[in-house]
Amino acid sequence: MRVCFTNAFSLTSRPADVRTRPIGSLALMVFVWFAFAGVACIPANAESPDIASRRASERTDFTNEEIKDGFFKIAFSAELQLDAPAERVRKFDEPVRIFVINSKGPDRRSEIGAVVADIRAHVNHLDVAVTNDRRAANFVVRLVPGRKLDQTIRALYGNDRAKQIKQSLNPECLSGIGKDERFRIRRAEVILPADADDFTFYDCAYEELLQALGAINDDASVPWTMFNDDVQMGFFDIYDQYLLNILYDPRIRPGMTKDEVNAVLPEVLSTARAWVGNVNLPRHADTENRPAEAKAKGLGRKTSEPCPMARCT
Repeated sequence: MRVCFTNAFSLTSRPADVRTRPIGSLALMVFVWFAFAGVACIPANAESPDIASRRASERTDFTNEEIKDGFFKIAFSAELQLDAPAERVRKFDEPVRIFVINSKGPDRRSEIGAVVADIRAHVNHLDVAVTNDRRAANFVVRLVPGRKLDQTIRALYGNDRAKQIKQSLNPECLSGIGKDERFRIRRAEVILPADADDFTFYDCAYEELLQALGAINDDASVPWTMFNDDVQMGFFDIYDQYLLNILYDPRIRPGMTKDEVNAVLPEVLSTARAWVGNVNLPRHADTENRPAEAKAKGLGRKTSEPCPMARCT
């Protein structure tokens, strides 16, 4: 679920969560996700059975039309809009620096670091990293106890907006973006339940972070994407790697219309196919050889290396 705020409002939702803080004149979009399950890229010997089974059964071959259809549905539309619709590409066109705020509860900052590193490794042309400098950050991840989610939303959005979010989305975690008049994302925020089980936490983290990067919509008609209320992944799947690599190709610019994207999409998709194919090989060797390496880097059970497979206006 996602919610989008501008000077007016836009909401898109996926049962059970929301996120973000005010962004002044920037259009702020909040995306909500109702967490059901999910785990990130973790060593083979520690991976949740729920994630392992999804990874093993993941479909990895898609036609051009299937990828194109998903991109237009996920990158342009919004589940629920409170402001005037504007179907344009929204993305960062500058380095993305993520600052993680850990409230009382489990400290899962290293796990967010692993998720961010996994996304960076699988999306070409996306300069994204965690920073310890709040002033340098244009993306904030808030880790809060689940019982304080509503309180956090009220603090960020005010009572009226929080009530609207609660009634419309009943979120469990949340993401949102602030865009300028050229549809460039200038600020993003994510709220995650730090005390959730691994499956829920990682499913939430991957979806919310990726949506805050510009993969904004949820659509039930696309069965292969995590941006679907009926689908839970917990890792960065192949299909969504295609979508994000299209979005962050330099030929896809903020503010582009569907017709403009369609004109360059054949070449962009060809490039995305080559990148996704190369970055996911060899897949099995990646997972099997990374536990010790991940621990050595201080990432606990989650690896910062590539996984073997992998809304608003």
